[in-house]
Amino acid sequence: MTEVKTSSATVDLHSGKAVQVTDASPEAPISTPGRRPSSPPVPVPHAVSSMSSRGSGGRSNGSLPQTKICQFKLVLLGDMAVGKSSLVLRFVKGQFDEFQETTIGAAFLAQSVCLDDTTVKFEIWDTAGQERYHSLAPMYYRGAQAAIVVFDITKPETFERAKAWVKELQRQASPNIVIALAGNKADLAERRLVDYEEAQTYAEDTGLLFMETSAKTAMNVNELFLAIAKKMPKTDTQNPTHAARHRGVNLQDPDAHSTRACCGGN
Repeated sequence: MTEVKTSSATVDLHSGKAVQVTDASPEAPISTPGRRPSSPPVPVPHAVSSMSSRGSGGRSNGSLPQTKICQFKLVLLGDMAVGKSSLVLRFVKGQFDEFQETTIGAAFLAQSVCLDDTTVKFEIWDTAGQERYHSLAPMYYRGAQAAIVVFDITKPETFERAKAWVKELQRQASPNIVIALAGNKADLAERRLVDYEEAQTYAEDTGLLFMETSAKTAMNVNELFLAIAKKMPKTDTQNPTHAARHRGVNLQDPDAHSTRACCGGN
């Protein structure tokens, strides 16, 4: 069973049901004094609380594994209404809101992915797609180690806009940034106006990861973040003794039980 562990429940992505309520507390919203993500140092009008949760119970299976924790900044870019916020909500909370509110400025969330002996923690900046916020984008992708550029497969103009974002990232962002291209709203395939082959060829020519996704059905959402996590360098580590307190998304263990922490233990 693939699991998403949030601050309120363990959610089975296959059934969509909460299978275990936990007593972990969510991390503070970005606007809370005393805790700020690494960048940017500007107030965010539409900030969202981090949904990366911490385990509270003891372990009964002996000593803790020496799990390495790596933390990376990830930014989502793309035109408005392509589903950036919905992709993040699906990844972090396992939910989909048909009437997702428009992001103003940017929103911040956090979630962890477990890879073998490494926990990859993403600090996710979900940026607004409206043109009037374009000038703010460099503040969010500056220093980012990964980016997801999203377009709507039913709107060719959003694909062209995605290409412009990729060019901007390759020109102005970190030279080693990992860029993924997401063709969202794959559940609307009957209304497709951007061919899969066209997007895939573009991604291959520009050195991007590429997947078609659906925030509504959860198609390839976790797989996209997993692919990015695998591309990240595993050198930005935190204290391994903190590993037991980080819970996240175990995307590699389909047989994991709801009572098992994502990186081993009870």
